[in-house]
Amino acid sequence: MLLRSTRPSPPTLDALLGAELAASLNRVDVLSRKILSGKMPGERRSKKRGQSVEFDDYREYVPGDDLRHVDWNVFARLDRFFIKLFREDEDLALHLIVDRSPSMDAAGADGEGKAGETKLLVAHRLAMALAYIGLVNQNRVRVSLFGPARTGEPPAYWRLAPLRGRRNIQRVGAFLLESLSGEPVSAARVSLPTEADDPSGINAAVRAAAREARGVVVVLSDFMASSGFQRGLNAIGAAPGVDAAWVQILTPSELDPALDAERGLLGDLALIDAETGKRAEVTLSPAAVRAYRRRIREQIDTLAHDCAARGITHLLHTTDTPIERLLLGSLRQRKMIG
Repeated sequence: MLLRSTRPSPPTLDALLGAELAASLNRVDVLSRKILSGKMPGERRSKKRGQSVEFDDYREYVPGDDLRHVDWNVFARLDRFFIKLFREDEDLALHLIVDRSPSMDAAGADGEGKAGETKLLVAHRLAMALAYIGLVNQNRVRVSLFGPARTGEPPAYWRLAPLRGRRNIQRVGAFLLESLSGEPVSAARVSLPTEADDPSGINAAVRAAAREARGVVVVLSDFMASSGFQRGLNAIGAAPGVDAAWVQILTPSELDPALDAERGLLGDLALIDAETGKRAEVTLSPAAVRAYRRRIREQIDTLAHDCAARGITHLLHTTDTPIERLLLGSLRQRKMIG
């Protein structure tokens, strides 16, 4: 039920992001639903109080407070000790984790019956857009990729060192374009534990990210692995100081195989699992399509429920939907950007 895209990978950063989209993203920033501590001074106003040059409020002195923060002018007037509080400025970390496993290299039919963009391309475009938002707002941005380098190989995990500032937009773009063209070479490659029930490496990759992640973590994947995602969900849900979102990217025909009927996906078929290479003989009848629609909906609902139970945001995005709608619509509504 999956079709390979006939569109070439974007050859330039401008094609991956686009000047018009970049201009619209200049007006937004990454948000967090939680108070997250950064590791270095930044340019955003924190939700907590600390030490900076921006005065915020007073509170009464309690034993143990630093006497350097006593306002002696207030003491001279009131004969009582008050501590000056300041609004702390800190950076926000943004960690983007992109699935580049074989199942992502698939495109369903668009509204005109033609092959649309692959899930892989859409995931990389979303990662570039989110990284752009983070970098132009002086947040620390890390981008990681996971999946087999080539079909039949064990999954690997590539990660860029944390970057900050507009000057690093080109570096993130080059990394993502390398991934679309083949194996990334400009980032550290980390071996993942070989797990027979995790051929894409998603659980191992998310667990690896959870050990080092702080701040906002966004996973971009189709989440179509038959092994499930409980280990990854548990790891990222339990990670301290993490506000996580799982963005599920599917093609229209993965939601409704009837859209691919005109391309021969009807009747007796031999399907091959893109992740494992296993072959399955199926008969695609109207009844089978109806059963599939119910099953995929149940799978999506289960993932959304499991995410919500761990405080993780779940969003569904289809490849025929403009990414602007997700970025400036759904993510805004969920208070992830604003």
